[in-house]
Amino acid sequence: MPLLSATNVTKRFGGLTAVNNLTFNIDKGAIVSIIGPNGAGKTTFFNCITGFYQFDEGEIIFDGRSTKGRSPDQIAHMGISRTYQNIRLFAHMTALENILVGMEPRLHSNWIGAVLGLRSTAQEEKRAIEEAQELLNFVGLAGKGDWLAKSLPYGDQRRLEIARALASKPKLLLLDEPTAGMNPRETAETTHFIRQLRDKIGITILLIEHDMRVVMGISEDITVLDYGEKIAAGTPVQIQNNPRVIEAYLGRGAAASATIEVPT
Repeated sequence: MPLLSATNVTKRFGGLTAVNNLTFNIDKGAIVSIIGPNGAGKTTFFNCITGFYQFDEGEIIFDGRSTKGRSPDQIAHMGISRTYQNIRLFAHMTALENILVGMEPRLHSNWIGAVLGLRSTAQEEKRAIEEAQELLNFVGLAGKGDWLAKSLPYGDQRRLEIARALASKPKLLLLDEPTAGMNPRETAETTHFIRQLRDKIGITILLIEHDMRVVMGISEDITVLDYGEKIAAGTPVQIQNNPRVIEAYLGRGAAASATIEVPT
């Protein structure tokens, strides 16, 4: 059984169909990419998975349970976490505090325990801080826990956003353009880091990415969307040689003579 299975998912905005009859599966432990031109429906599909949008038709099953009608926080509790195309850190909070916010779906204490000074609340807070420090170390931000998020370099902010997403201990991590705006060195480091997430902690990863070097270098399977519809799916080599994919990126006239490489 796939970790996540989407069947005939459709999302409309008035007369616009942003995602049309999309069927998509991702197996546990895989690294899978969704690509396509701007406006293809990639982020809309992410929003359907995570509950930010309620899809109009179809079904999404995650880890054996339907996500239909569930809110984003309920889906986060199920084990799905994400990052965003535009960084959405709490800019005026520290790196450590940002990670602690990400832990909320799996913490048990509440404000009553904090007000009453319950021992269980204090113990959980101590464990949470220790885990947050470990996450900072894991993503390469050791010693920067007291830095305000807005003061971190761009690449570190991307890493912090991934660390916050990991704080809820998800089974599935959705990354929306994780290397956007990075220089070649930062892109290479982030690509290696994403692979380590799967290899070291066993997390399943689904990403949207425009950098084809990243997509082809890290993905085990790729799904291509165009105007909200799936036009191809397969291995990197299969996608690179698919005329419909080349046409979607270059146009029909170039498809006949295009080489194996899909353009960025």
